Amino acid sequence: MSPTRHRNRREAVRRWAPRGAVLAALGLAATGCASNEFTRLGVPEPITEQGQRVLALWQGSWVAAFAVGLLVWGLIVWSIIFHRKRSEQLPPQVRYNMPIEALYTVLPIVVIAVLFYFTARDQTYLLETDEKADANIEVVAFQWSWEFNYLDQSKAEAAEAAGGDEDADPEILFSEVGTPDQMPTLVLREGDVVHFDLHSPDVIHSFWIPAFAFKLDVVPGHDNEFQVKVNEGTAGTYMGRCAELCGADHTRMLFQVEVMEPDEYDAWYAEQQEAAEAEQAEQAAAEAGAEGGEQQGDAEASTEGEGGQAEGAGTEGADEEAQGQDASDGGEQDAAARDEESEEEEAGR
Repeated sequence: MSPTRHRNRREAVRRWAPRGAVLAALGLAATGCASNEFTRLGVPEPITEQGQRVLALWQGSWVAAFAVGLLVWGLIVWSIIFHRKRSEQLPPQVRYNMPIEALYTVLPIVVIAVLFYFTARDQTYLLETDEKADANIEVVAFQWSWEFNYLDQSKAEAAEAAGGDEDADPEILFSEVGTPDQMPTLVLREGDVVHFDLHSPDVIHSFWIPAFAFKLDVVPGHDNEFQVKVNEGTAGTYMGRCAELCGADHTRMLFQVEVMEPDEYDAWYAEQQEAAEAEQAEQAAAEAGAEGGEQQGDAEASTEGEGGQAEGAGTEGADEEAQGQDASDGGEQDAAARDEESEEEEAGR
């Protein structure tokens, strides 16, 4: 290849490379504006404030990955174009290149440090539970379904109210219990801060709602907690599942999440409370009836015992009277026999 032709090609590459990069960036931005799903990079649309933070961290990680990838591929292309073989002459041989080696060492450390900082910051934010919650829900994960207990307060608040007693349990207002064949429904209200207490009686599960962009393990013997703020305008039905392989029917541990508007949620909440109170009253009446039946049975048994004792006393009295009568009759017969013997002796004389 002639030097002139080589110089023209190199100038063309230099002239069109920046334009190509600009066109690629514009195409990427246009695609992102046209499709929100593309900018989320596979994450569902978050319905909580905490989910928005997770999405921002996810997008930032992809931006860093794209930047590193572009740098690496740019160096590769630059080496191919400007350091390809031009002649049989051996290039200058060097033992090391301090600037390049320093770059290779410092740049990965900087990237990892930045990602670590943002990850630790967002993790701390996601696990904060200091804000007063509008709803407190205990999530019980068991093989192979879910139980959602709506509480009057969180477990931490109940323990604090009891003077630090960790065994103190809050009051359960009403519950929703599912089965592998019947998915339970977790009902939330728009705009609420919801506190979740996670509990498992058997094995490790994982409470995952993709629309939260967040999941947390449910560990036996170690209750976890977190809370979210549901965004306004997110009314609808979403899916939830167990994200931890927990046994044979792991895939059947599904549940629904229904986000309601405030008025609709308040009506549903009042209806659930009335149903729970009616059930409690019916159960209390049944228990009172059972206790009354037991007391009546005890009273009847006591009456029967007293009657038996009276009958026994009467029988014993009759027996004693009969024995006395027999003794009296025997005494009269002995006296008559003695009189006859005395008369016979006198007649013999």
